[in-house]
Amino acid sequence: MKKLLVFIVAVIVLGLIVLFGADYVTPYKPELADSSAADATNKDLIAKGEYLARMGDCVACHSVPSGKPFSGGLAMNTPMGTIYSSNITPDPDTGIGSYSLQEFARAVREGRLKDGTHLYPAMPYASYAKVNDDDIRALYAYFMHKVEPVKLASKPADMSFPFRIRKLMAMWNLAFYDASDFDGKALANEQIARGAYLTEGLAHCGACHTPRGFGQQEKGLSGKDADFLTGSSVDGWTAPALRAKDGPGVGAWSTQEIADLLLSGRSVHSGVTGPMTDVIANSTQYATKDDAMAMAVYLKSLPSGAKENTDGKFVASDQTANELHNGITKTLGARLYVDNCAGCHRSSGSGEKRAFPALAGNSLVLADDPSSLIHVILAGATLPSTQTAPSDLGMPDFAHRLDDSETAELATFVRSAWGNKAAAVNASQVAAVRKTLSASVTKQVVEQDHK
Repeated sequence: MKKLLVFIVAVIVLGLIVLFGADYVTPYKPELADSSAADATNKDLIAKGEYLARMGDCVACHSVPSGKPFSGGLAMNTPMGTIYSSNITPDPDTGIGSYSLQEFARAVREGRLKDGTHLYPAMPYASYAKVNDDDIRALYAYFMHKVEPVKLASKPADMSFPFRIRKLMAMWNLAFYDASDFDGKALANEQIARGAYLTEGLAHCGACHTPRGFGQQEKGLSGKDADFLTGSSVDGWTAPALRAKDGPGVGAWSTQEIADLLLSGRSVHSGVTGPMTDVIANSTQYATKDDAMAMAVYLKSLPSGAKENTDGKFVASDQTANELHNGITKTLGARLYVDNCAGCHRSSGSGEKRAFPALAGNSLVLADDPSSLIHVILAGATLPSTQTAPSDLGMPDFAHRLDDSETAELATFVRSAWGNKAAAVNASQVAAVRKTLSASVTKQVVEQDHK
């Protein structure tokens, strides 16, 4: 009887949401006065908006390879179905050309279309809620007066029931959305505040590097939340923790080394792989040195998070280097490493600074989930060519050279050499990653017109 009552109440609540949910959440932010006529000729404002669009990496999700920038159509797979990014060019019929400044602001910061339809949180409006009015105005000026309009209707989402009912997002917002403005007053100084504003807001780093909850919400949206930037998984790749105070990974790097990675995709310790390659190529390489450093200083200011446990994962040791240098290869994994990897990553596992990443103490190598490491071994990787490092150094793929067992042996060796202390990899884990390679689509850098 009790279960029946709960079911009846749930049906009633669902019905009320479906009937009234579209108007359940009123605009959170105050009205913005439209000044588009004056902004149309404000070159400085438009240039600022272009820079901010870079920092928000808008082009990455709202474009497809070989398509027009910002015209949408990128498929994003979620546990609930597939969402397609929308056309955000200033075309008045299929894009945002008919949006007022207020309607644009509401879409970016509140996840509502012009007609009030709720966006799914694949659009990181929960992070963009922190973007201030001045920056919203600059973004609007850029999209309306610099971006080329493209007439291309957006594809409808293909979601399973009941998630196809967008009105349910009203309840998601009620549970997980925080409309509060960014407040940097409690932070130590202006540099950290600027870094927090970018990291938590436009750069939406938490979208990948923060774990998700049962409602697919980020478990934290700011440095005050213990789960924020403590690592997660995205499309089969490990997004490492960014806030550890000790142990391997970014948390052990200097602020300059973190800034170098953001600007060039490589540092003296490592190089980016997977989805982060596109972030560097489309977004952070264009950051000013001051903004890159501000983000780095902010990350270094964060205390250890809720789930970080890096103690003991890496304790530097010369044993592996000495053995390989003297031709001692006790395992198949060691022999495979010497034959295929040592030429670039060296017998010491130290690699070559800013060219071939070190494997000793590497956070990707030491991740609890070895999928990223397996993916790199099988599919290879290429560092992005950036303004500060205009080269595209690459690692070849070994999918056709190594079978599942050999790949597992090689990965296990790398995860246990030079003082690395991560769990062994088995052939079934490799097979699971290999199956995704043929179906995966590697996003490309979307060239934008800056003339």
